[in-house]
Amino acid sequence: MLTGEEKERYARQISLCEIGPEGQEKLKASKCLVIGAGGLGSPAALYLAAAGVGTLGLCDGDAVERTNLQRQLLHNTGRIGQKKTASARETLASLNPNARIILHDRFAAPGNIDEMIAGYDFVLDCTDSFEAKFLINDACVRAGKPFCHAGVLRFQGQLMTWLPGLGFPCYRCVFREIPPKPAADRGVVGAAVGVVGCLQAMEAIKYVTGAGRSLAGVLLSFDALRGDFRQIALPEAARDCSVCGTVN
Repeated sequence: MLTGEEKERYARQISLCEIGPEGQEKLKASKCLVIGAGGLGSPAALYLAAAGVGTLGLCDGDAVERTNLQRQLLHNTGRIGQKKTASARETLASLNPNARIILHDRFAAPGNIDEMIAGYDFVLDCTDSFEAKFLINDACVRAGKPFCHAGVLRFQGQLMTWLPGLGFPCYRCVFREIPPKPAADRGVVGAAVGVVGCLQAMEAIKYVTGAGRSLAGVLLSFDALRGDFRQIALPEAARDCSVCGTVN
């Protein structure tokens, strides 16, 4: 049940017919895992904590660097050198002390990913490497864990959601194999990352509360320079996918 303080804190959400008290209680009971406490993970975690997600897991093995601060709003100048997970917990606890924050102070890896995701209802892939994205996809599909992928480079971003048991294509269906590392500019605009990270939080909130329609089955493309959003319909799950071909 929601406390009096929680009813006041989340009043503007509770007033929405798509969420209401029942949806807010679902958020309170939910457990979401944010893998990557950086540019995408910052807005995603901030808005999930603010929305009332009861248990929020944070996975990252990095420390805060000065170059992070242009886009990673969980951290600040005074925390340079501090573990990102510890810095993130400090920020989130000050925003919403009701949230239970679980720290996974390590990088997602083949030896820990299955155990890590096991206790969560929804996973957010907020990483910045293709290796991590394929790892998260494969683990979530095997475990039947819904998750949202996102990536941003320069001014462009993309995201998609995978839901188990419904025939939707997974990340590996769409992108197949890890591409070669780009030799070109890996710069990124912080505000563009913020937009996409917020959309990831929205995907988690919709899944938990049952509001609206998820991005399962589509790839949402965002171009900050043009101000464009495009939904690209994805084909059905690939029968020869090495991961979900044996699941769906």
